[in-house]
Amino acid sequence: MERMKLGSSDLDVSRLCLGTMQFGWTADEDASFAVLDTFGEAGGNFLDTADVYSQWAPGHRGGESESVIGRWLASRGHRDDMVVATKVRGRMWDGPDGEGLSRAHITRAAEDSLRRLRVETIDLYQCHWFDENTPIEETLRAFEELIQSGKVRFVGASNYPPAYLREALDTAASHGLPGFVSLQPHYNLVHRDEFEDELQPLCLEHGLGVLPYSPLAGGFLTGKYTPAGNVESVRSKKAQGYFNPRGWAVVEALQAIGSARQATPAAIALAWQLQQPGVTAPIIGANSPQQLTDQLPATRISLSADELAQLDHASRTPA
Repeated sequence: MERMKLGSSDLDVSRLCLGTMQFGWTADEDASFAVLDTFGEAGGNFLDTADVYSQWAPGHRGGESESVIGRWLASRGHRDDMVVATKVRGRMWDGPDGEGLSRAHITRAAEDSLRRLRVETIDLYQCHWFDENTPIEETLRAFEELIQSGKVRFVGASNYPPAYLREALDTAASHGLPGFVSLQPHYNLVHRDEFEDELQPLCLEHGLGVLPYSPLAGGFLTGKYTPAGNVESVRSKKAQGYFNPRGWAVVEALQAIGSARQATPAAIALAWQLQQPGVTAPIIGANSPQQLTDQLPATRISLSADELAQLDHASRTPA
């Protein structure tokens, strides 16, 4: 699988990033290991998780995904082969500094993530959301301490609105602090404006790597949903938000292009994203090797100008 530098960092990452929210939740450990094995065998080397995965599941406290990854890295001996990214921000314990981006929270949360991941260094440590209650300088100074101690290599952001992202970049530059090298935005063919209006130009201006999450719109862009039928899954309610003329137009276009190229709609949707300015690696997810295999060909597909225009036209259909 092709690789490229992540933003201004020296991290060489695969053009697809494996998201692992489902590990320990909808994919048990055996299934998770099978997906990780398949991803690695295909040349993928970029894993993304978060300390809060999967708090929302009954009986879970968070850290489940990180723990699965840690056991896989240890059992396969793959630590040096993988770029490991995780995120910090959510509530991980009760009491003072149990959540947020304060120095106290970040310092303890990083140690917990390192222990669960069974690594000495987190390659990319990301703010999961912005924190309006903590000065960004305090957050960046905490990251600086982690980098100086060798516990973190680079830092990034996720879910940052334009104003907060610009403030963070400006603060880092003016104070000589570690700056974000990447952004995780919500971005796909049926959810474009949030990223493209302001965040995309900002990322291009500052050379940030872009790691879009939900590139398949919660499974909607795989084509498994139809206007006439329902698919029962834990994410079906999210996908139903795209059940409108625009959504169906995009799916129809993906299916047509995929049929002509003998590729899945998912692979075509990811190929489109890989050809958008600034995008480094969409964050994909899978509960099984087969679901992953449906997506992997995206890195080998170069869409023509006509195909890109067809998808662009469909995604501009009034909702």
